[in-house]
Order: sequence, then C-alpha cells, then structure tokens
Amino acid sequence: MNKKDIFLGFIIGIFTSLLGSYLFIAFFTKFDILSGIQAIRENGYLGKVITIGTTLDLAVFAFLLKKDKEFMAGGVILAVIALAISTLLV
Repeated sequence: MNKKDIFLGFIIGIFTSLLGSYLFIAFFTKFDILSGIQAIRENGYLGKVITIGTTLDLAVFAFLLKKDKEFMAGGVILAVIALAISTLLV
C-alpha cells in the first residue's frame, strides 16, 4: 500500500507541476500553450517555467499532510526532486 501511495503522490506532483506551468504560460505570456512552450524552449527558459509551475506542489504537499497522507506527500516531494533534476538537464 505504501508504494501505491508514493506512486500516486508522484503522479499528482507531476500533474500539478504541469498544471502550474500551463497556468503560468496562459496568464503571464501572450502565447498560446504550444507556441509558448516553443518560444520558451528557444529562449532557454523552459527549466525556469517548470520550476515556477512546481510551486503549486507546495499547496498540494500541505493539503496531503493535513489529511494525514504522509506517503502521498512523500511522492509529491519525489516528483519535485525529479523535476529539479530534469531542469538541470533542460
């Protein structure tokens, strides 16, 4: 059961980061999502946008801890670590 909760938390963390990145592109740039990602990638800011999108994981982490879902919250932290490593490679 613990591995399942960690995996579910990981998936929630990745999805939340993607949602945060989408919201950043939608609200703070003049591009639509596809041309925005392409322009951000060309300018070398993709890692920074992913990092900004990851800030939503903080709220999800706090919510999961409040609901006593420690293993899911650990999965969210694992997703943040994986995204941080991926931003170093992008």
